[in-house]
Amino acid sequence: MKLLNFALIKITICLIVGILFAHYFNFSYTYTLALTLILILGLSVLLIVERARLVKSVAFGVLTIFTFLGIGILSYQLHDQKSFKQHYTQHIDPAKDTIETISFQIREVLKPGVFHDKYSVDILTINDRQLVGKTLLNVQRDSLLQAYKVDAVFVTTSPLTHLNPPINPNQFDYKKYLEKQYIYHQIFTDHHELLPVYSETHTIFGYAAQLRTHINSKLKFYNFRPDELALINALLLGQRQDISPEIFNSYSKAGAIHILAVSGLHVGIVLLLLNSLFRPLEYLKHGKTLKTLLILLILWGFAIVAGLSASVTRAVMMFSIVAIGMNLKRPTNIYNTLAISMFFLLLFKPLFLFDVGFQMSYLAVIAIVSFQPFLEKLWQPSFKPAKTLWQIFTVTLAAQFGVVPISLFYFHQFPGLFFLSNLVIIPVLGIILGMGIIVILLAAINLLPVWIADIYGGIISTMNSFVRWVSLQERFIFTDLSFSLLQVLAAYLLIMTLVMVSKKQNFKRLALAMLAVLMFQSVLIFEEKKNQTEEFVVFHKSRYSLIGIKKNATLAVSHNFDSLTSSRDNIIKNYKIGNAIKEIANETLEHVYLFGNKRILVVDSLGIYRIPEFNPDYVVLRNSPKINLNRLLDSIKPQLIIADGSNYKSYLKRWELSCLQQNTPFHLTGREGAFVLKNE
Repeated sequence: MKLLNFALIKITICLIVGILFAHYFNFSYTYTLALTLILILGLSVLLIVERARLVKSVAFGVLTIFTFLGIGILSYQLHDQKSFKQHYTQHIDPAKDTIETISFQIREVLKPGVFHDKYSVDILTINDRQLVGKTLLNVQRDSLLQAYKVDAVFVTTSPLTHLNPPINPNQFDYKKYLEKQYIYHQIFTDHHELLPVYSETHTIFGYAAQLRTHINSKLKFYNFRPDELALINALLLGQRQDISPEIFNSYSKAGAIHILAVSGLHVGIVLLLLNSLFRPLEYLKHGKTLKTLLILLILWGFAIVAGLSASVTRAVMMFSIVAIGMNLKRPTNIYNTLAISMFFLLLFKPLFLFDVGFQMSYLAVIAIVSFQPFLEKLWQPSFKPAKTLWQIFTVTLAAQFGVVPISLFYFHQFPGLFFLSNLVIIPVLGIILGMGIIVILLAAINLLPVWIADIYGGIISTMNSFVRWVSLQERFIFTDLSFSLLQVLAAYLLIMTLVMVSKKQNFKRLALAMLAVLMFQSVLIFEEKKNQTEEFVVFHKSRYSLIGIKKNATLAVSHNFDSLTSSRDNIIKNYKIGNAIKEIANETLEHVYLFGNKRILVVDSLGIYRIPEFNPDYVVLRNSPKINLNRLLDSIKPQLIIADGSNYKSYLKRWELSCLQQNTPFHLTGREGAFVLKNE
């Protein structure tokens, strides 16, 4: 099947390219709007002129491409909240302007951190001026107080602060992640500094949160364990905040993490149940239309209750189109269905394109519909249970073909027993979802028998135990895998050509497949050569010192914390993955390092810095040495002073002032990030 022959797929690709252009390049909104309107007008005129022709001209095709490129760029710009006239960044600079009061409304309860409960909030006013915008609220954790409710309004005098960029190499960029959700600042506060304000304003998200709270209050009367209740919330209500790290890691290592996010599998089961439930309506006049409307209403209600995440919104959009096709008795091409759902989602939520769940959902579905039929034909058992298991296995394998490259890029691990997990979990998941809907409905009206609740909880616990057992088979879990974006693109090109060859073998397709193999090998060689570099790195680690010397694929690590902790340290792990390190050696911290033609002096708590005939280019201060920095600067005149995370804050302020007086650059790792010196 030549997918590019479908017009919907073409215009969706153009929309995606337009969004990418707008994200990485800065275009004038006025010019984009004017040009897009001209293109739409021109396309409309050309469509009227050529309406009688069965085949459109080349000019029509070219104009269509540029029109939807413009629509993609314009959609991105229209949804960029920073460009809104009433957005707070247009009126206030948190770094310069004094903020006396901020009022805001809770929009979403996020997964709590170690020290803070986190919320996404909508700003209402700043200094009594009505402004708009989203921000991140961090409230100091208090085990005696419950989490704030969605739609609650508060006033605080706590200031807006900038989001922190990553301070160590290859660290997850939480700042960019939040910016893709239109969050540009954050508030740190505690319960005592938040004044609740009575408000009659309620949003649909608030009503959905109240419904989830009501359901949970009813379920808590039964003997569900915390992990069981957390799974019910994740699978049926789309809320994963209460899942314990242990359960989350178990599902991740077992290759079943997708089960915890409401997605196409969950929504598909709900659609089948609703289709069967409302089938009697077909005997009424206009019954099919009524049935379709009810299914769509319930599906989108389910999406709202589940929080309208990228995965559930994508699934509900796609299955809404499937539902319309099913009940109007019209064949629905799955590729067109995917293209329609993706087009409208990105038209109204362009930043969904950068959401990991969104990307993995579509890639998995595309891989299943493209490759699974071929895999299923390889073996056709007559025994029905074997046939069912084979279908589940081929669906799981095809989905893995679609998500493995991007999964390696984002998560750097591959669960070798994913097929075993899914063979067991997918059939059980159908039971859990079907039974779960009944459990929730009966619990909501106080008619749920205890024995049914016990059976349901037992099924969930059994599934958790099985997943935990699979995750403990560590020899089948491949972790800390380095996979670059260039490798991802080359891998998908290879997969696409293999799918083409699997469907039809000819010289052209075989040649393309061989070319894709050569390109993938070339990318691997290029990445290998690119990592053949040398670096001296002073990492930032609070209360500790951590220095690394990279030579090609080897990293020598010097630190002052125990070796067990260092082997699990995320700073070292991130650097190892990001730079394709194959070997790590633990060494002791030295006072002198020679790196290329640069000399580096490390001054620790002993305060020794006078070394005969040694004039360092850089000085690293660690463990709060009691020295007069002015004398050190006068004595050895280094090019740069570096202070790591093991020093007292009071010392850092004094040292920075001394460097300022002596016109010597001062690098504070806690502020500027890790110091990286490359050997050119």
